[in-house]
Amino acid sequence: MPEVVYEDDWLIVLNKPAGLLTIPTPKKESRTLVSILNDGIKAQGAPYRLHLCHRLDRETSGLIIFAKGKSPQKKMMELFRQRRVKKTYIAFVQGMPKPKASRIISRIEGLSAITEYRVIERKSSFSVAEARPLTGRTNQIRIHFKSIGHPIVGEDKYAFRRDFPLKAKRLCLHAAGLEFEHPVTREKIRLVSHLPSYMKEFLAKHA
Repeated sequence: MPEVVYEDDWLIVLNKPAGLLTIPTPKKESRTLVSILNDGIKAQGAPYRLHLCHRLDRETSGLIIFAKGKSPQKKMMELFRQRRVKKTYIAFVQGMPKPKASRIISRIEGLSAITEYRVIERKSSFSVAEARPLTGRTNQIRIHFKSIGHPIVGEDKYAFRRDFPLKAKRLCLHAAGLEFEHPVTREKIRLVSHLPSYMKEFLAKHA
């Protein structure tokens, strides 16, 4: 069971590990975060099912929101639609983006997409960047960093690993922060997830 970061009567926020699908793909995989969670709460006799409010890539770790029932899911997804959920990611990116802080604007599958980023630490061959997607396109952060010539370390879908000397066994992208107004209680929710162990180890190795 993934770590529970926040829970109340309407929502549960988990820390998803890298490498785990959120929902089944057309290949109909049986082991996904959704199936693990709902099998678990069914065994506990819970009177509700958990419904996904947004998605994370298989390769991305970090904070993900589920709703306890369809009604809170609808309300939470409306906040996402209105861009009232602030999502913050930490990404290790190849090289040194210039400028250190900017906004990437480009279309993804014909739809407008905007990502803000700022470099928070520079290493010898990569940078630690904080990224905030202002739109919610599939694989947006990965595509945008590739588009400016600085793909995420460990990227193998939108860049060829052989083109970059710095290697990583996993994609170095983590959903580290969420801020939103609770759709039922109106409470201000601010959640933080620390880097997973493999990203910490990567930092220590390439200090």
